[in-house]
Amino acid sequence: MLAVGLVGGFLALGWWQISRAAGGNTLSWAYAFEWPVFAAFVVFIWIREVRLTLRGEPEAPVSPAPAGSAATPTAFRRPVRTARRPAGYDDGGDPELAAYNHYLAWLNEHPGARPADYPG
Repeated sequence: MLAVGLVGGFLALGWWQISRAAGGNTLSWAYAFEWPVFAAFVVFIWIREVRLTLRGEPEAPVSPAPAGSAATPTAFRRPVRTARRPAGYDDGGDPELAAYNHYLAWLNEHPGARPADYPG
């Protein structure tokens, strides 16, 4: 219902801008094309949401395939949380570099993790 109202309103505003542009307001030509683009965007988002809803959500998370088999995409990932600090780097005595090296080593050990999962 909201999408129909927005599309109708945007198209009405576009028509209003066309009438203003025809009356001599040259800036209104830009707005006359902008409002229908907004209406098309609302239609695009509405269609996308309908398709996502009809597709449905998977019943269980899909896990990555074992090595050597055809890989299936992962639908959901659990956050990776760990308190272990990786070793094997040279920070040269710089605490900022040491913290960055910790971060990079942690990301290397947890390839499926997101940056927000970093415990440090």
